[in-house]
Amino acid sequence: VQLQASGGGLVQPGGSLRLSCAASGSILGFNNMAWYRQAPGEQRDLVAVITIGGGTGYGDSVKGRFTISRDNAKNTVYLQMNSLKPEDTAVYFCRGATNRAIYWGQGTLVTVSS
Repeated sequence: VQLQASGGGLVQPGGSLRLSCAASGSILGFNNMAWYRQAPGEQRDLVAVITIGGGTGYGDSVKGRFTISRDNAKNTVYLQMNSLKPEDTAVYFCRGATNRAIYWGQGTLVTVSS
C-alpha cells in the first residue's frame, strides 16, 4: 500500500488548510492512521491519530485547532488545520500502521507566514 499526502502550501497566520492522505488500497487494513510533522532541525512528532474504530488523539500543541478524520470509501485520511500559527510550519507526513508494518507517505510542506 502506498500513501500519498497532499494539500500543503503557504498560508497566513490564523488561516486554514486541509491535508489529505490517499491510500492506494483500503485503509481498513490499517489499525490506525496518523499525521506527523517535522520542522527543520527537529524530530518528527505526532500530530494526530485516528483508529480503525474512529477514535482520535492529538498532540498537545494542536488540540482544539486540528481535526483528523477518515473517509473509508475514498481510502483517505484528512487533517483539517485551523488557526494556524508560524510554529506549525513543518513537513507533514501521513503514516499507516498494521499489525506487521508501518507505512509512510511522502511529506507535504506547510508554511505559515505573513
